[in-house]
Amino acid sequence: MSQAIALTASHVSPAIFSLFPKVIAAESTRHGGISPAPFSSLNLGINTADDVANVDENRRRFFSAIGADGLAFASSYQVHGLEILRATEAGRYDGYDALITNQPGLLIGVTVADCVPILLYDPQKQVVAAVHAGWKGTTGKLVGKTIAALQEQFGTKPESCYAYIGTCIDECSFEVGPEVADLFDSVFRRAQAGTVKSYVDLKAANRQLLLDAGVPAANIEASTYSTVLNNDSFFSHRAERGQTGRMVAVIGIKK
Repeated sequence: MSQAIALTASHVSPAIFSLFPKVIAAESTRHGGISPAPFSSLNLGINTADDVANVDENRRRFFSAIGADGLAFASSYQVHGLEILRATEAGRYDGYDALITNQPGLLIGVTVADCVPILLYDPQKQVVAAVHAGWKGTTGKLVGKTIAALQEQFGTKPESCYAYIGTCIDECSFEVGPEVADLFDSVFRRAQAGTVKSYVDLKAANRQLLLDAGVPAANIEASTYSTVLNNDSFFSHRAERGQTGRMVAVIGIKK
């Protein structure tokens, strides 16, 4: 049964990055904005039917709340693919589901409303990454490919990385048919009795991908929240039948 959570702030700050004062990292909630229903209230999604002026003001409030007023922002129109963008300047790009950068003062982020946002930081090479992993990105091992890109382009060692698996749809709410469930290892899916459907654990699957890539277990944090069970504080595309807003998960390095 869903339990309401005492979460009324505009964002959640991952504890895993708290030891690194140069890092700004956060994921938004649905609180503290100006958008009306069904986007109430801190809708940060540009590709919604919400008024653009509302989204602009909501983004201004969010960036101010996390101390990112002076930072540029790079994001992408996501396509549930496996392309990775090395971002060097602010902008809204097209067709990428992961962004990486070593540019101080440049915030990168992904937009979500059930899919898994994953934030990565390598304190040795001072690089960050933001990953959008729905079931396609998860089965396509996008977070592992992103770590490989960090290795190739910046010399990152996976054992030096820290990772945050953000708020997404929970296992008991992500019901899928066999065409999706069969793409996952059996340890991450649970058959629903009396049907051909299964429940899939996207958080656990992405955690294993991080471990497989070489990120130490002690360096991985996962959100304890659910977009569905905690729908009062987070947007859920599935729970709200597509009529809802979007959160963002962002990370960057201060100048």
